[in-house]
Amino acid sequence: MQEKIETKLSHLAKYAPFEDIAGASHFPIYNTGTFDLKKQSGDKIYDYTRSDNPTREMLENLFTEVEGGAGCVCTHTGIASVALLFETVLKANSHILVEADCYGGTFRLLKVFKEKYNITVHFADFLEFDELEKILSNNPIDLVLCESPTNPGLKIIDLKQVSFLAKKYHALFAVDNSLATFISQRPLDLGADFSLFSTTKYISGHGAVVAGAIVAKTAELANEIHYYANAHGRSQNPMDVYLISLGIPTLKVRMAEHEKVSIKIAQFLEDQDYINKVTHPALKSHPQYDLAKEQMNYIPGVFCADFESLELAEKFIENTKIFGEKCSFGSPDSRVEIPAKISHASFSKEELEAIGIAEGTVRFSIGLESYEDLIEDIKQAVK
Repeated sequence: MQEKIETKLSHLAKYAPFEDIAGASHFPIYNTGTFDLKKQSGDKIYDYTRSDNPTREMLENLFTEVEGGAGCVCTHTGIASVALLFETVLKANSHILVEADCYGGTFRLLKVFKEKYNITVHFADFLEFDELEKILSNNPIDLVLCESPTNPGLKIIDLKQVSFLAKKYHALFAVDNSLATFISQRPLDLGADFSLFSTTKYISGHGAVVAGAIVAKTAELANEIHYYANAHGRSQNPMDVYLISLGIPTLKVRMAEHEKVSIKIAQFLEDQDYINKVTHPALKSHPQYDLAKEQMNYIPGVFCADFESLELAEKFIENTKIFGEKCSFGSPDSRVEIPAKISHASFSKEELEAIGIAEGTVRFSIGLESYEDLIEDIKQAVK
């Protein structure tokens, strides 16, 4: 019987490398640095937790299964999974093609690789396929990288089409799947070579840990990411694996609730005179609404609203009582931020304008509170 993803997520211990002697529902935390080689038998031998750890291997096996890949590495932060991707695929003088509306941490990391290793970074609008093909045909691109939905612009990228172009020009294709998660969208099924994501966010769901993961489509690529994770010390510690595992079984129900409540809040804001524009992929006003519905099972609870001025946006955030001014997303508590000031402070004003982010743009991450309470909080904050 082929189990659905939500069933797999509810039985994590089944993905452990061996059966627990006591049959624990939560596989034990092997919170140790080293293992005694003399006391082990079988095909898999553990020596050092940086290299391999049974607790972490359980989560890596689960992610490999639900993403439809050949192997996975769980990393100590979300951005570490992006760094591991670069360390595995790129070399000195490599060329990389990146969606211009990328996560601020990725943008900053690209700057580091550009300065230290002379990487050439080509930014493009991944909705413009002619632009992508022109760059791919005129440059030796090693890696194509995008998010979908993008953050914070919330563009929906046609992953099948981008995959087709990447393969046509012999480039590897990686998708940051942090916003959608594998419960909603499986990039490897859509043609990607890598699916990476921050488990800090929706996957853990409780906002108590920072972590990430990267899943490779083929055994060859999986072996490479595991090699570089060990060499560069990118692997996640067992205690954080445990914290991540606590939230995983509820991912489906949480994503459905995040979507439902965020749509109600976005629709409310669309009707307010002080809002110039609301960008939410689940609203019919979104330019890629049809693609979003086709490509994802659930639309994330993250959207943007352009306030009529920066002053009003700042006043709103200052006066909210339920919404916290916090970076990140995917937690039970609702959050707001001005991307230009926090998550995308690395971008210049011109770079922000190019991806559709205005001074008064506020990014909302809707949590699991009552939507009536959230709407009342918005009303009182803008009085």
